[in-house]
Amino acid sequence: QVQLVESGGGSVQAGGSLRLSCAASGFTFSNYCMGWFRQAPGKEREGVEFIYTGNNSTHYADSVRGRFTISQDNAKNTLYLQMNSLKPEDTAMYYCAATLPSVFLRSGHGCSVMKYDSWGQGTQVTVSS
Repeated sequence: QVQLVESGGGSVQAGGSLRLSCAASGFTFSNYCMGWFRQAPGKEREGVEFIYTGNNSTHYADSVRGRFTISQDNAKNTLYLQMNSLKPEDTAMYYCAATLPSVFLRSGHGCSVMKYDSWGQGTQVTVSS
């Protein structure tokens, strides 16, 4: 049974940093699509960053390019999201998600178009101006 548990959210001032973690269990972490999504109140869920854990290929949303970095630790079955230069518009609930990619979508970009079937409970990030 796939289980994803996020942690690391909190409240920071604009310009600050946070690192989110997603502890994964119940599946072979090293060949999955993993993604970070966020949803602000009244807004649609947005895919932020994606990684194919089989080759570390990543894909970033334009809104976070150059500020956020996704990474993985296969030994710990953990996904990370390093968030720097945070802005008030980054305020949202952040979710970790996982799915097994098709053979043709084993890349960061491929992972960005996959439909995700396993989700964590989310961790809140609040950025004040």
